[in-house]
Amino acid sequence: MTTHVPDDSTLRDDGFSAQKAGSVLLIACGALAREILDLKNKNGWDHLDLTCLPAILHNSPDQIVPAVKAAVEKHRASYDRIYVVYADCGTGGLLQAACDDLGVEMVAGPHCYSFFEGNDAFAARDEFTAFYLTDFLVRQFDAFVWEPLGLDRHPELRDMYFAHYTKLVYQAQIDDPALTAKAQDCAARLGLDFERRFTGYGDLERTMADWA
Repeated sequence: MTTHVPDDSTLRDDGFSAQKAGSVLLIACGALAREILDLKNKNGWDHLDLTCLPAILHNSPDQIVPAVKAAVEKHRASYDRIYVVYADCGTGGLLQAACDDLGVEMVAGPHCYSFFEGNDAFAARDEFTAFYLTDFLVRQFDAFVWEPLGLDRHPELRDMYFAHYTKLVYQAQIDDPALTAKAQDCAARLGLDFERRFTGYGDLERTMADWA
């Protein structure tokens, strides 16, 4: 059974809930919905249901933990198993602690940039001057980067914000020339060098396969 992906603005602001059909629930960030549903559909994992919290929570990471906890408690009685498709995502270990208390497993890694590339490979690069974008963040660059930093109103602040960055790394989950061109434009707008890395789904795919 194929589940269709909502538009990015819905995933950003409202999240998403698929109709209950399976026995296992994935509680995920809305920024990962396309990738999760693609893996679910192509592998026939019809027993996996997906509910996504609004992706914009990443701009307020202190809200992620209570939102995940509320979602787990809301759905716990309806599923045999629940998994959390977030990495630490700026919660300072609090999300892992909450998941441990709730008895649910979450994706390993500090953030999606790491698990898309592969946590071991990402750690080995030790890149402190790279600014990362995924497919979703390229599409939503203005809403997640440009506007929250006030660069739409004060573009002169760009060089102060990005003084310690040297390049923008676009981690591509799919091969899409239009997304690559948009990512190059994002790098130009930030005054950074551009690098594209095709990561595919990385550790996300391996983790979902284990869970499935």
